[in-house]
Amino acid sequence: MRYSSQVKPISYPKASAAEVLARLSEQREPMVITQNGEARAVLQHVVTHEENQETLVLLKVLALGNQDVEAGRVKPVVDGRRDMQSVLARRLLGAGAAPSRGIVRGRGPRRTAA
Repeated sequence: MRYSSQVKPISYPKASAAEVLARLSEQREPMVITQNGEARAVLQHVVTHEENQETLVLLKVLALGNQDVEAGRVKPVVDGRRDMQSVLARRLLGAGAAPSRGIVRGRGPRRTAA
């Protein structure tokens, strides 16, 4: 993405607010606002901002996962699945109750017709 066509002086959004909002909605590209020739702010459509925030959260989760792998804080999928089944059984059946036929081979609780 090239910002050169999206660089505007601070007077531009002041004088053309409706046009700026329309442009942000149509093009979905950020607009760099300058003051005294230096970049001071970036305007962007709210949906683009939300998408960027969601992307950052996903990247953070991936980075944390990589840190866990590097630190050896991992376990085989089979063990994790067994742990999750145990947790689900305790929550669904109450602490201390033995799993019933409701949880079969990791497929979760059986669904019954209402």
